[in-house]
Amino acid sequence: MSNKLYTKDSIESLSPLEFTRLRPGVYAGDTTYSTQLLVEIFSNAVDEFRLGHGDRIDVTIKNDTVILEDYGQGFIPNSFRDDGKTILEASFSVLNTSGKYREDGTYEGTSLGSFGIGSKITTYLSNWLEVISWRDGEYEHIWFKEGIFEKRDTGKWDNINRPSGTLVQWKPSKEFFTNPEVDIKSIKDLFKTTSCLCPGLSINLDNNGEKITYLSKNGLTDLVNENVKEKELINNRLVVNFEQEKYKMDLVLTYTTNYSSTIIPYVNTGLTDSGPHITQIKTALTREFNKFFRDKGWLKEKDENLTGDDIQEGLYVVFNLTVPGVSYDAQVKSRITKIETKPFIAALTENLNIWFNANEKEVKGIADKALAARKAREAAKKAREAVRNTTQKKEKALKFDSKLADCSSKDRSKCEIYITEGDSASGNLKLARDNKYQAVMPVRGKILNTQKASLDKIQKNAEIMTMIEAFGLKADPKTMKLTYEPEDLRYDKIIIMSDADVDGAHIKNLFYTFIWNFCPELFYDGHIYAGFPPLYKITEGKDTYVYLKNDEELEVYRANHKGKKYTVGRMKG
Repeated sequence: MSNKLYTKDSIESLSPLEFTRLRPGVYAGDTTYSTQLLVEIFSNAVDEFRLGHGDRIDVTIKNDTVILEDYGQGFIPNSFRDDGKTILEASFSVLNTSGKYREDGTYEGTSLGSFGIGSKITTYLSNWLEVISWRDGEYEHIWFKEGIFEKRDTGKWDNINRPSGTLVQWKPSKEFFTNPEVDIKSIKDLFKTTSCLCPGLSINLDNNGEKITYLSKNGLTDLVNENVKEKELINNRLVVNFEQEKYKMDLVLTYTTNYSSTIIPYVNTGLTDSGPHITQIKTALTREFNKFFRDKGWLKEKDENLTGDDIQEGLYVVFNLTVPGVSYDAQVKSRITKIETKPFIAALTENLNIWFNANEKEVKGIADKALAARKAREAAKKAREAVRNTTQKKEKALKFDSKLADCSSKDRSKCEIYITEGDSASGNLKLARDNKYQAVMPVRGKILNTQKASLDKIQKNAEIMTMIEAFGLKADPKTMKLTYEPEDLRYDKIIIMSDADVDGAHIKNLFYTFIWNFCPELFYDGHIYAGFPPLYKITEGKDTYVYLKNDEELEVYRANHKGKKYTVGRMKG
């Protein structure tokens, strides 16, 4: 353990530019690709369309350079603030600068860009960025290099066919992204979906000469048509177009032959993956379907209500909520922490009941599917209980995945299990372990990201379900929350082993995420450990080896062995 003490020089204050470049993931999220930089600028252009300015966005990608041009209202050119910066310069360089904060402002608090951070991220994390914006017969053109303002050009703008708009172009820095290019597949998906969320908006993509135009006339209906195709069970979908002052909801609901549900939730045209809006809409659907089924006698008085999982089997619903004052947990805006949903739930309830009565025959088919789902669920529950009772009678002699090399001790409080990255990594551990107390189980590379995955994907994931069984955990099939009794826990120490590289760190984080989301008690009770392999192997002579954990230890070793002969080998893990 290091005994170093911090000094007055250890405490630093970083500027927003310095901090963002030091920790790019805080604002940009995943930095595998530079995609988020384009998403931020694109979101601003979409906000312009939603406000009624311009019906076209042009995006050009040339190798590592990205150009986005909108036909919106443009920034007020050459308008200086008290700090000496123009509005345009500050909008691309001063953190928390935005015209979208206030609900009584131009954007009414319903824009996706609400933090005043997005365009600044693109400036800060690019080798260079330039912006030209024009309106009212003038233009302003500014340049940045490595996030720092360089120069400005101004003049008259006399193109009557393009009276206003903004063009932004930049080159993402290789310093901050594993791959500085844009993930083109995710961008194509974004553009296709956005065109359906914003019918009438033309999005023109030129990807190194490959040109595609995204334009939707029927909105979310076009999106559903493409995704459900021949799997759709009903002919008359529920379509809701609700508007009340600043609150708007576009929703399309149908049913398919699938056994799982698909819910695609957008807020202010941004895709989300969790939040009270999803929970409350699912609750409303469950409540209203059960009520109608019971009113029609399809559910008898003695019958229990169908669960949400029963009713949602085969459900396909996509919606976009326009709502002011949304609170998110981070800049990427995928998880919502606060949102007003009362107007939407009231509108959904009203439209559902109208739809039920107008389509009783088709709703009866949904009821039959839900009742069949309940029978299957109850039968599966009985089967699990029968297996569990049989296993208990056999003194809990469980059968695991054959790749698990278990230990033999009956005193499980002294046992530990090593989770390794692949079969090859487990080989040496199996040879070196104490078979009585140490078990080894390989997993295939990176396990599922349980932060984003749906419950049905988690339940179908062999790696995760095998670990749950091997550890001796009990899973609630509805929520996948895991619990355990101390006497049933098969290992006192659960140790994650991975390579000493970026992929290895990612694998560890995915494992920690799985445990933290579904059984944090394993952390609280001190059962989760991590193995840290050395990065370097020093060979001194023929049979003398020294292992060093990191670069700092290597520097110390070299300082202490100047003039001596040795070889340094970098170990992956």
